[in-house]
Amino acid sequence: MPAAFSPVHSKIPGGNQGPVSGSSAQRREVVYLVGNNVCCQETLSRHLAEFQVEVVGFRSARDYVEHIRADDGSCLILDLPLPDMSGIELQRQIAAAGHPPTIFVSETCDVLYSVQAMKAGALDFFTHPFEWRNLIDAVQAALVQDQKLRQRRVELARLQERLTRLTPREREVLPLVVGGLLNKQAASVLGISEVTLQIHRSQVMRKMQAESLADLVRMAVKLRIPYWRDGHTTSSPATNLSFIEEQSRSRTLTLSGAR
Repeated sequence: MPAAFSPVHSKIPGGNQGPVSGSSAQRREVVYLVGNNVCCQETLSRHLAEFQVEVVGFRSARDYVEHIRADDGSCLILDLPLPDMSGIELQRQIAAAGHPPTIFVSETCDVLYSVQAMKAGALDFFTHPFEWRNLIDAVQAALVQDQKLRQRRVELARLQERLTRLTPREREVLPLVVGGLLNKQAASVLGISEVTLQIHRSQVMRKMQAESLADLVRMAVKLRIPYWRDGHTTSSPATNLSFIEEQSRSRTLTLSGAR
């Protein structure tokens, strides 16, 4: 269950204007506090209360994990010791579940834990006593980062939806195309005519809504689609992007010279 002092409405510079109203047009930004030190959480809530971001506290890791989040931007503030596990353990458990950026606030200075937390992706690690303004700045940075992460997830979901539109054959063509193979080479790999390959290639470009070959390669990078190189597929097309762009520039120069 959320702690009794929550929620508190506050505001961070650059975020929502005014108190949370419940309007669908109003962004709801939330700072989640997880820790067994209620006094510390109450103090932190009072400091954040001047900034109009909603603050919700949880006494244990389980309470937080079972909470159904409904926010438009958030960050997570963890204490090191929790009633049911350590803050480090919670951080590891939720790392792959799309949880918000994490900040640690601890009563004690533990160098080993702070290093582990930062290596696991924590944005910052505060030990008492600290400047509250610094923590507010860290929360602001976390909310900005969370918004960017959400945008990336939305973009990835959009690309994955486009990918599902491809036929099995078009899915075979895609890694050959982003691998930089010419139509004749790709057709030979698949055992089809060059004309048929060109048709599949144009369908891939249309369904993926790619404006250029380089654009398609960028999409493949985000989707982690392997590309074809030297008779086999590699793990990612990322390193092939510069090669594709150079090819595109060379072709443009060749066409310009022909004119």
